[in-house]
Amino acid sequence: MSPRIISGKAKGFRLRSVPGDATRPITDRTKEALFNIIGMDVAGSTFLDLFAGTGSVGIEALSRGASFVLFVDLNRAAVDTIQANLKHTGLISRAQALHMDAFTLLKSAPTKQFDYIYIAPPQYKNLWSKALLEVDAHTAWLTPDAWVIVQIDPREYQPVDLQHLEEFDQRRYGNTSLLFYRLIRQD
Repeated sequence: MSPRIISGKAKGFRLRSVPGDATRPITDRTKEALFNIIGMDVAGSTFLDLFAGTGSVGIEALSRGASFVLFVDLNRAAVDTIQANLKHTGLISRAQALHMDAFTLLKSAPTKQFDYIYIAPPQYKNLWSKALLEVDAHTAWLTPDAWVIVQIDPREYQPVDLQHLEEFDQRRYGNTSLLFYRLIRQD
């Protein structure tokens, strides 16, 4: 079953899936839980959706009122799918999809800061911790109250030695864990 938009302007729209098995779309249950945690803070926010796949998380954010989402994926088929999904839902005007490596992007100078960075890379390759370490090393991508959210299989979890970010929550939904990080307060 293809992913769908759960709430907001594009509620009920079914999204195209990326051809092949290179992506693992988030389940409706997990996505709904994620946006219940974020709550009304999504309205007016900016999202960076890394390893974006179908674009389901970022498009859900746009549907619920995010002001801008940058989608990044190295897979050309995924970027084409995201573009098609953005056109289909009518949300393309507040989004950009880049065909590039997430690590290359994070190492570059940011052109924008983000309220949320969502990291959902291919599983079992330790890419999530590598991406998290890049965000930790390049915090200029983050607004002061930003959250970095990681989607992994619970078996992949391991503590990551971070300098600027701290884990503040972890939720499990079946075979998916969501890990939440924020900047360490310098009070």
